[in-house]
Amino acid sequence: MKHIVKIMALLVALSAIWISLLQISVIPDSYTWLLPLYSIITLGCYGLFMVGIGLMQFPTCPQEAILLQQDIIEAKDFLKTKGVDVGSD
Repeated sequence: MKHIVKIMALLVALSAIWISLLQISVIPDSYTWLLPLYSIITLGCYGLFMVGIGLMQFPTCPQEAILLQQDIIEAKDFLKTKGVDVGSD
């Protein structure tokens, strides 16, 4: 819930800035009307950048891989006792 409030507050603040820019006419109207489009494009670029950074820094977890292999072996043994064919190892 806290995250939603932050996002809504940011949207309200950005909307207020945009409306004030439309009202005071410091920036020409042709540019001011495009600001929401520019902000959406910028947000998309930021999102793609953050996904790329996250993929480059993706951690490897060798301990978790060992635990997963043990879980697989345990599940195969359990299924074999129930009469399910799990294939060859």
